[in-house]
Amino acid sequence: MTKSNYYELTITLNDYFVEFIADFVANIAGDGVEIGYEKIIVRSESDLTYVKDALVSLAGTLGESIDMQYILEEKENQDWIQKYKDSIEPIEAGKFYISPSWYAPKEDFIHIIINPALAFGSGHHPTTLACLQAISEYVQAHHTIIDVGCGSGILGLACKKLGATVSLCDTDPISIKNTEENFLLNKEKYDALWEGSMNKTQKTYDIVIANIIPDVLRCIAKELKMATQQYGYLVLSGILDKKEEIVLEAYKDLILEKRIQIDEWVTLIYKKDK
Repeated sequence: MTKSNYYELTITLNDYFVEFIADFVANIAGDGVEIGYEKIIVRSESDLTYVKDALVSLAGTLGESIDMQYILEEKENQDWIQKYKDSIEPIEAGKFYISPSWYAPKEDFIHIIINPALAFGSGHHPTTLACLQAISEYVQAHHTIIDVGCGSGILGLACKKLGATVSLCDTDPISIKNTEENFLLNKEKYDALWEGSMNKTQKTYDIVIANIIPDVLRCIAKELKMATQQYGYLVLSGILDKKEEIVLEAYKDLILEKRIQIDEWVTLIYKKDK
């Protein structure tokens, strides 16, 4: 390959698995990952065959439960980094304006800078968007917050911008590093951050936020409820509407305060008052 060329791998799959697969790709590829509806694009000056092979192996390990189609192309270099930057649009979500660092703040909004080096957590996905709307409505400066499965740290950052005391955790070390970098980029300081899950804290919080997947929300329901203070709120997201029922069943002992649906994605806001 000449220096004027680059490789582009396009992965087509069910939108439900996009963030999971993008996270996997980000862990093995050091290059930028771009996501769209039912699509992931990876670009690099190096051959990306190894990424495709790793995904084929992963699909085999999962028993072909994730159907992925691949297109690997060698393309002429047309400043794809700038092209990628141009493809990332800022968004408004509740009180927040989320943009990459190459955009200026917007008047009357709280500015959060997220450079989308990783595929998830830039605010564009419906689950993140709904969580930001919930944070805008429910979080106050005196609140204590924990963001479980923090990803890029964007939700914790939003809470911190509102003056709250913020803890974050994630089982993925890449997410921990990304969260650290994004807090530094936004000139904010988290109050606690650790690799792992809820079992590493005995504290309770005014608001517990978990933007994960339904099966995990069901598995850790007891821990999330125990971490929520009396009369506190639990924000659950990452829920595909087809799997909403398993979450509703796991949290039926709480009061469902609000339901937000964007496309096929659902966010549930519970109040603990029993």
